[in-house]
Amino acid sequence: MAREDIALRLYSELTRIAKALASSSRLQLVVLLAQGERTVESLARAIGLPMANVSHHLQTLREARLVEARKEGLYVHYRLAGSDVFELADMLRRVGEHRLAEMDRIVKHYLGSRDKLEPVRMEELLKRVKDGRAIVLDVRPQEEFGHGHIAGAISVPLDRLKSRLAKLPKRKEIIAYCRGPYCVMAFKAVRLLRAQGHRARRLEEGFPEWRVAGFPVAVGTASGGRSARAPGGRERRRRVPRSRRSKG
Repeated sequence: MAREDIALRLYSELTRIAKALASSSRLQLVVLLAQGERTVESLARAIGLPMANVSHHLQTLREARLVEARKEGLYVHYRLAGSDVFELADMLRRVGEHRLAEMDRIVKHYLGSRDKLEPVRMEELLKRVKDGRAIVLDVRPQEEFGHGHIAGAISVPLDRLKSRLAKLPKRKEIIAYCRGPYCVMAFKAVRLLRAQGHRARRLEEGFPEWRVAGFPVAVGTASGGRSARAPGGRERRRRVPRSRRSKG
């Protein structure tokens, strides 16, 4: 086989992955699965699509070897094939923000306008918690918290936050997080907390980014649950570009 034919065949194989990710719904599923293993039913609830549609999207991702599945009783559980799958989707997001003017406008106008304070980066959050200056609030649904969360985080789903405000300390800063940079739950939580006199900020990234970066993760429904490693069974630490490192 000619060298040119080999290259063409290899690039053709790569398009399988590109086609599998060429869907807003499938990209959302990748973000959800980056938080932990989920059933089709659970994913359908989270993404707001019929189970048949979600099942079809998952099959497309599976055919491209981006997700894996196992059956337990009547339920099929899906997980990412590896942390590199989420890293690819996250890189796609970053390139889009940098190259697509409309995407950059939406991020700045609709998300940037929700919170004028600079969000907290992952490295800074780690320092603040270690120093005892802040507590971390996970505002995702309880099910997602149970599959994995930032070690030491307190689970207060957004729909229960209002009833739990009185129990949160006002002497410490509260840092809220959810599924990622485009997840509005953290924005809403911070706005509610500030309205009640709390010092609150949001984590710039979300749990998927935290987990893939190799920072401390725990699983279980109780705060401080058993520790877990990053996807793939080993701790992974992403090199942070100099421009993104915390200055504090």
